[in-house]
Amino acid sequence: MEGTMIWFNSAKRHGFIQTDEAERLRIEEAGLARGTLFGDRCRGTRVRFESVSGEPGEARAVDVSLVPLMAARRARLRGRR
Repeated sequence: MEGTMIWFNSAKRHGFIQTDEAERLRIEEAGLARGTLFGDRCRGTRVRFESVSGEPGEARAVDVSLVPLMAARRARLRGRR
C-alpha cells in the first residue's frame, strides 16, 4: 500500500499515515523499514507500507519506507554536438 505521512514525532516515536483510500494508520518507530528515518518535518512525504490490525478499531502500518522520487527529466540541448 501507499500513502502520505500526516505527522511523525521523533521524541514520542510515533505518528500517523493517511492511506490513498483515506484510512488513517498509526505508525511506530519499530514499524519503520531498516534504514528509514523520519524527522519532525515529514508531512506530505509519500511512503510505502503494509497494514496490520492492532488494538480494536486501530490499524497500524509496518515495514514503512519512502517512495522513491522519480528523477526530473533533463531538457535536450538542441543544435549542440
